[in-house]
Amino acid sequence: MPDLLDLCAAAVDAAEGGEHVEAFGEERSTTSVEAHRGEIEGLTFAESRGVGVRVISDGRLGFAHAADPSVDEVREAVSRARENVAVASPDPFNALPAAEPIEELDGLFSETLASMSTDEKVPIALGMERAATSMDPRVRKTESVRYGDAVGAAAIASTEGVRVEYRATGCWVVVVTLAEQDGDTQTGFSYKIARTGEELDHESVVQEAVERAARMLGATKPATARVPVLLDPVAASSFLGVLSDGLSAESVQKQRSLFAPLLGERVAADVLTLVDDGRLLDGPGAAPFDAEGVPTRRTELLSAGVLRGFLHNTYTALRGGTRSTGNAVRGYRSSPGVGTTNLFVEPGDRSLEQLLREAEGGVLVQEVSGVHSGANPISGEFSVGATGLRISGGALGEPVREMTIASTIPEMLRSVVALGSELRWFSSIGVPYVLLGEMTLAGV
Repeated sequence: MPDLLDLCAAAVDAAEGGEHVEAFGEERSTTSVEAHRGEIEGLTFAESRGVGVRVISDGRLGFAHAADPSVDEVREAVSRARENVAVASPDPFNALPAAEPIEELDGLFSETLASMSTDEKVPIALGMERAATSMDPRVRKTESVRYGDAVGAAAIASTEGVRVEYRATGCWVVVVTLAEQDGDTQTGFSYKIARTGEELDHESVVQEAVERAARMLGATKPATARVPVLLDPVAASSFLGVLSDGLSAESVQKQRSLFAPLLGERVAADVLTLVDDGRLLDGPGAAPFDAEGVPTRRTELLSAGVLRGFLHNTYTALRGGTRSTGNAVRGYRSSPGVGTTNLFVEPGDRSLEQLLREAEGGVLVQEVSGVHSGANPISGEFSVGATGLRISGGALGEPVREMTIASTIPEMLRSVVALGSELRWFSSIGVPYVLLGEMTLAGV
């Protein structure tokens, strides 16, 4: 089987006079194990490998890709991309980035995880499911217990001198439990992602899923009130996912972002700093370079509440008269777009105990639903369902459900008064506990 970087180099070698050619190769193998009722309910293994080719000539761009290709098939992909150039419209911002020095990022790849057999993965899922149904007499069922992992590689070569590649591993566990009592059923969710199996800490994930389900039993619908709101990291991550769309230069340039006219202005409370950092090893999205071979780096999007910039790939950077932030994303079947690497809220200095005291009389929101469907990325307006627990005497109290939070993203950002000291990752999004001074929770 040809080496991934060799395949990309073959595409570059097929370039004709005046052409700018880039090849992006990726390969990935994933395993997923799901346990239910003491048995393995699902076991899947998938592999993919391919090369995507961009050809640019006189500002016209053509694209083609090949799955699991030979060297000859990569050359054929270049020919197809060249044919597509002939029917494309010229765009002065179609360009490939120049080669830059790439600093290696150690720690992305675990040989132990990559060589782990399926027989070693199955007991993880079975053990978590068994533990989840034996910790609390009210939790005897699970909705989902999964272990998953991925081993991947990426390579890029271009006529601009780019020749780079890296390998990475990742693994994760997801547990969703069902608590039942007196005819009431509640769910509890927990998730963790890591680079090695040793970092996953299955027991704490199971324990959290059990606790989150059991503590919601007997939840009632509260009266409508305007109170302090403490967002659990699970809930906060949903809002951050919506926020990230508006901070993409692609969205800004298409007039699909509420932040488009606000560069340099205060858009959030001064305790809030939002960062995208592709070199942060603690984050699952770390990589030495992006999907165009541009070095990844730290980009402060919000600094003490002030909007400092947007995320760029090469195209949006040229169009915006700036430089790429190393945020090109793609699979081998498509041209690059703009996306996050590790997007996170810089943690504050408050422990959970301190935040609960400061949120006296309020509500801890542990889960929200409908954020992506209920949020308008252009106006920032949203209306979502929420569940959680009252906060009384500096501790968690009775559970509440069937609440609605309706507000706007800017209002939410401005109402942040304190942040937890511990950052938690959900895929490539990292958030601590977030305390909002006041929000309206609509109930009865």
